[in-house]
Amino acid sequence: MKHVKFIAAIVAAAGMTAGSAALAKGFGHHGPKMSFEEIDTDGNGEVTKAEIQAMKDAHFAKADANGDGKLSLEEMQAQARERAGERAARMLERFDKDGDGALSKDEMPQPRRAGKMFDRMDADGSGGISKGEFEEARARHGGKQWHGHGDDTEQN
Repeated sequence: MKHVKFIAAIVAAAGMTAGSAALAKGFGHHGPKMSFEEIDTDGNGEVTKAEIQAMKDAHFAKADANGDGKLSLEEMQAQARERAGERAARMLERFDKDGDGALSKDEMPQPRRAGKMFDRMDADGSGGISKGEFEEARARHGGKQWHGHGDDTEQN
């Protein structure tokens, strides 16, 4: 049980480290997908605070293109573009079933719960979502924005 908690703490620390660097791709993977071996840089079977700090520093240094010790908007945007480009390339590789180098509408990944959110929001089962049902669903989600919808989204 102690090992499970230790591993969970390491994964959480790695995720926070990668997140606090806010930007960098890191060594191979980042966040929860990092392997233990990527974090344990000296290979001694333990991850130390120094190794986590070194990883954090490396992520920051990579993002700090001009080396001034600060991340400008441009540097953060450059890192975000790089990560987005890498994610898009992986997505294309994974879902381009016909190998034409583009994703058709049919090849686009579907959310795991496609349609279920609509059904949950349609509380009265009418086949449509009223403004009241929409606001109720938003309140249940703590006012969080849904992917692709801002706070000013209005449904009639």
